[in-house]
Amino acid sequence: MRSHYCGALGTGNIDDTVTLCGWVDRRRDHGGVIFLDLRDREGIVQVVFDPDTEEHFQRADRVRSEYVLKVTGRVRARSDATVNPNMATGAIEVLGKELEILNSAATPPFQLDEHTAVGEDVRLKHRYMDLRRPEMQAKLMLRARITSAVRQFLDSEGFLDIETPILTRATPEGARDYLVPSRTHPGHFFALPQSPQLFKQLLMVSGFDRYYQVAKCFRDEDLRADRQPEFTQIDIETSFLDEDAIMGITERMIRELFQSVLDVELGDFPHMTYAEAMDRFGSDKPDLRIALELVSVDDLMQQVDFKVFRGPADDPDGRVAALKVPGGASISRKEIDDYTRYVSIYGARGLAWIKVNDLAAGVEGLQSPILKFMPEDVVQQMMARLEAKDGDIIFFGADKTGVVNESLGALRLKVAEDQGLVAAGWAPLWVVDFPMFEDDGNGGWTPLHHPFTAPSCSPEELKANPGTALSRAYDMVLNGTELGGGSVRIHQRDMQETVFQILGIDEAEAEEKFGFLLNALKYGAPPHGGLAFGLDRLVMLMTGATSIREVIAFPKTQTAACVMTDAPGEVAAQQLRELNIRLRQKQQEQPAQGE
Repeated sequence: MRSHYCGALGTGNIDDTVTLCGWVDRRRDHGGVIFLDLRDREGIVQVVFDPDTEEHFQRADRVRSEYVLKVTGRVRARSDATVNPNMATGAIEVLGKELEILNSAATPPFQLDEHTAVGEDVRLKHRYMDLRRPEMQAKLMLRARITSAVRQFLDSEGFLDIETPILTRATPEGARDYLVPSRTHPGHFFALPQSPQLFKQLLMVSGFDRYYQVAKCFRDEDLRADRQPEFTQIDIETSFLDEDAIMGITERMIRELFQSVLDVELGDFPHMTYAEAMDRFGSDKPDLRIALELVSVDDLMQQVDFKVFRGPADDPDGRVAALKVPGGASISRKEIDDYTRYVSIYGARGLAWIKVNDLAAGVEGLQSPILKFMPEDVVQQMMARLEAKDGDIIFFGADKTGVVNESLGALRLKVAEDQGLVAAGWAPLWVVDFPMFEDDGNGGWTPLHHPFTAPSCSPEELKANPGTALSRAYDMVLNGTELGGGSVRIHQRDMQETVFQILGIDEAEAEEKFGFLLNALKYGAPPHGGLAFGLDRLVMLMTGATSIREVIAFPKTQTAACVMTDAPGEVAAQQLRELNIRLRQKQQEQPAQGE
C-alpha cells in the first residue's frame, strides 16, 4: 500500500513519486493551499495540496487530526525560507496528487503534542493513542533494537533460544505466585513462573549447555516505578563455566549492546564485594556516579556518653555511620527536617547532623544540637576521619546495621539528587560475594538470592556456619539499578539437600516440591550457572525513562490493573463452577437502627 515511510524521506528522494500511509498530525490551510503533516512510526513529513487537483484538494480540506490517509505525490525540495531544521524531513515536502481517506477519527482524548499536561491514568486508559506519540514510539523501537542486538550476540556465542513452560507449579522464589486453577484437575492449581529458573537448570542437565530466552515472568507483589506484575527477562544459563567466565560473557554483551545502540563505551566493570558495598554505600546496588560515602565511626562513639550513639556503637549488630555532603552547610533547617522524615520511611528514628562553618575555630566553628554530648577530642578525630572542610554538612545514622545502611543509603541518593551531586555518564560494576543466607526474623534462614544458588564452601562447612557462608552469586549494577543477577547453581544432590535442610524444608516437603530437580541432579548434572537481566529496567535506563511503564507497550498500573481493558475483571458463575471455585463474599454490614 505504501512505497516509503514518512520519516524515511530525504533529499535523496527529490523528484521521486511516493505513496505514503499514516495519520494526520496537523492540518493547516494557508491561503487556498492545504498543508498536512503526515505521521507514521518513522516520523513526520509535510504534504502540500493545491487547488490544481480539485477532487483531492477537497478531500484534504475535510480531513482532521488523526485521520488515516493514503497519499501519493512527488517529493520536492523546500525553498530556503521554508526549510524546517527541527524536522528530520524538514528539507523536503511532498506535493500531493492523490489522497484517499482510509478512516476518519473522533476528536482525540488528549493532544498528542501536549502529553505532559495529561495524567498517566488518562494515557493508560487510551494507551493506543498514547503509543502514537513519537516519544513513545521511539522508546518501543529502541526496545526492539535492544532485544534484536541481544539475540544476535547470544546466537553468535552458541546459545540456543529455548522456550520454557508458562503453566508450572508454585515454587518459593521470594514473591507470591499468580495461580491458575485447573479445570481438568479439580482443586489443583498451576502457577505462572516467577522465572524459568528450574527449567533452565534442567536444560543444563539435558545437555543444552548454552540456553537463553526472552522470557515473560510473573510476580504478585507490591509495585513501584520499576516493578510490574508481569515483566520480561533476558534469561541466560550455561554449563562448564565458572562465575568469572559467565560474568565475562554477559559483561561483553552489555558493553557491545551500549556501543551498537547508544554509541556509548562502558569499558570494563569493576568488582566490589557485597560487604564493601554495604559498608561504603549502604546498598548492594550502589550508584558510583555519586562520590558520597558512608564512614563508620563506631569506635569514636564508644567514647561518648550520648546513648543514642553509644548504644548502637556497643551493639555487635549495631552501627554508627556518617555521611559527609560537601557544600551541604547551605542546606536549610526545613530541608533537614524533610530529610529526617524521609529516613524515617526506612526505620530511622532521627537524623543527627553537624554543619562545618569554620573548621579552624574548632568546636566553636561547628553547628549542631548534638555537639554538647561529645568530647572535643572525639569531634576533632571525627572531622579528621571524614576529611571535613568548611561548608560541609555531616549526617549521622545510629541504629541496627540494617536500618543505618538502608536509611543513610537512601539519604545518600536523595541528597545527591537534590544538591546536583550526581555525575553525568554511566557507572557499571559487579557486586559479588553475597551472603548465602539472611536471618528471616524468626530464628531461621532465608536465601539472599534463591535456594538453588551454590555456596562457596562444602556442605559440612555450610551446616556449621550458615550465617557466615558466602554464595557464588553476582549482580550487575548500572547507575544504582540492578540490571541483572545470577549465580553458579548447585549441581550436586547432597549440597541441594543441605540447603533445603538449613531453610527448614524437610525431606518430605523437598520431595513433594522439588523431587523432579533432586532426581535430575542424580543423573550427571554438569556444573552450571547463569544470569537474568531485567529487560524492562535495561530499556528504561537506555531510554532515560523514569518508569518501566514508559517502555512497556501495555503496562499495568501500580495497583496491578489495566485501566484500558478494565482487567482484572469478574467472570461468569458458569466458568467458576467449571473450575470448582466458589467465591467467598464479604458479609455486608448491617445498617444501624434508625438509618
